[in-house]
Amino acid sequence: MCCLKTGHRFAQRPGDWLVISLGDAADDRGLSRNRQKLIASTRVRKNGRDLEHWTVVTIKPAGDQAVTVEFADRIDADVNARVIALADALKARPVEGIVETVPTYRSLLVYYDPGRIRGAQLMPLLHERVEHLTEGGENTTRHFRVPVCYRGDNALDLADLAEIKNISPEELIALHTAADYRVYMIGFAPGFTYLGGLPEALHTPRLAVPRQKVAAGAVGIGGAQAAINSLSGPSGWRYIGRTPLRLFDPERADPSFFRAGDTIRFFEIGADEMAALEHRAAAGEAIVEPEAA
Repeated sequence: MCCLKTGHRFAQRPGDWLVISLGDAADDRGLSRNRQKLIASTRVRKNGRDLEHWTVVTIKPAGDQAVTVEFADRIDADVNARVIALADALKARPVEGIVETVPTYRSLLVYYDPGRIRGAQLMPLLHERVEHLTEGGENTTRHFRVPVCYRGDNALDLADLAEIKNISPEELIALHTAADYRVYMIGFAPGFTYLGGLPEALHTPRLAVPRQKVAAGAVGIGGAQAAINSLSGPSGWRYIGRTPLRLFDPERADPSFFRAGDTIRFFEIGADEMAALEHRAAAGEAIVEPEAA
């Protein structure tokens, strides 16, 4: 282990991951400056490659009851898999004092009880866990086929988006249902599902003026992202369909239907089937199950 002059600590582990623990007094600007300085001046090599080819992991305080572990500064499936692997590792072998973990696109937020563990004690433990993450780990990915109605009031922006893309609505639906999507994170609202994997041909900026209310289950596009609304509410996403699936139910053992790391493929249903599935879902019936591995 080597200490930087600013108090940052870093350690190398087998592979291409460099872990930096950031002390309480440091800030993001200091981290950024010293990360650049470290990459520019250090001659550490691994497997014949310079440090600039490594992925830098940073661990730093997020207030007085949380720590964030940042695996990269980009949205990437492999990075997200690392985030989920750390969350799974902390669940399989808990650390006393950790209350909850929240996976995001590229980081894991770790909440802790300061009455049971201090942040200064937790950060080295997280550092060690990151260093010993296995490359593969247990495969906990679940796969789902999700029904979507792309017709009528369920498809608020479908026709306009097809016109923008200079394709027919049917071609747009075909593009949307041909892709495999990854659940990167759950956030914004309880159960709101952020998806990666949207075909580049469908990348579209959000609306200039958000709608005041969009229904739960609406399937949307915002830039390079896709998403599914869990609850009704305001939104500036462009919505091309709606699923009868209930993404959030506080009465379920796991209130959020999806979890980070799941994969999804949409398939089209008609208005009559949409109504029937909504009725079954409202009665508490499971209308979508994980596919067999």
